[in-house]
Amino acid sequence: MMTDPFWQLPLPQPSRAHYDRALARQQQLTKPPGSLGQLEALACHLCAQQHRDRPAVNRVHVAVFAADHGIAADGVSAFPQEVTAQMVANFAAGGAAISVLARQLGASLEVVNLGVAHPLPDDRGVTDEWIAAGTGNLMKEPAMTAEQLEQALEAGDRSAARASEAGAELFIGGDMGIGNTTSASALASLLLGARVEELVGPGTGLDEVGVARKARRIRAALQRHGSDTDPFNALASLGGFEIAALAGAMIGAAHRGIPVLVDGFIVTAAALAATHLSPNLMAWLHFSHQSRETGHRYLLSAMGATPVLDLDMRLGEGSGAAVAVPVLRSACALHNEMATFTEAGVSDG
Repeated sequence: MMTDPFWQLPLPQPSRAHYDRALARQQQLTKPPGSLGQLEALACHLCAQQHRDRPAVNRVHVAVFAADHGIAADGVSAFPQEVTAQMVANFAAGGAAISVLARQLGASLEVVNLGVAHPLPDDRGVTDEWIAAGTGNLMKEPAMTAEQLEQALEAGDRSAARASEAGAELFIGGDMGIGNTTSASALASLLLGARVEELVGPGTGLDEVGVARKARRIRAALQRHGSDTDPFNALASLGGFEIAALAGAMIGAAHRGIPVLVDGFIVTAAALAATHLSPNLMAWLHFSHQSRETGHRYLLSAMGATPVLDLDMRLGEGSGAAVAVPVLRSACALHNEMATFTEAGVSDG
């Protein structure tokens, strides 16, 4: 008997009972109600997601998904495509920003190769989920076949499974792929019905001429694709292997009861596609920061998301999410360790 793919299966729901108890506890802690702002909401949502009265994000799993994009041949990035392979090697060797941040957090870090076009100088420390040497050029053809998209989604789910097996209390997905802001912008423009100009930005550092060229490439890709907004077809036509894997990983984490901390523009575009594939996914997502990338503010607003931080970051890799983890840890510590008015012998007014 055929079973539905995992991204079409109903997601578990966060616990309303744990949320209500957490909210009640917040009203009893020695502070004016609401005075800790977003920290209170973060703690309550984590209680509900983790089905715990005392939330924790001590065990964090970071997965950086890497793949190349055929559209990179059309001058949409300030960097050549071989940088994808070079950066994957840097991740694995521990020299990249996300590598440093993962060590600082005591987080596990895996680097997943879904379709890096150039040979890796050293593939030690890299998880092999290779599909093809990059996607097709989305301006001229679908980025991937339906079969390749399924492979990418399933690779993301396997990463979530590894996180679950390791006892992760929080999942962070990161991205690496020269040209992937072009893919993310095209995908978001289609799914949101937004003008390309509202989403396209400099990516790795394009000047105004480069951004205008990139916008023309995206419009050509959207014209080639047409008006089909089915999320599976949109991902196959306009996405990237790493973007699809991120979507699969977020859905997979939610299936396993693991909260997800969403990074910047690329990962948020993947989250947008994932919420179209699995509409109840939003209940499992936290948004770490507002990127400096042009379209990220638009995406966050369209998704009704409130970011934890705004530090003008636009690196990707999962770095913005990693920087936000200490804030989530503070939210948990305050919720778990503050005294109530009764315990402290303080009048609650």
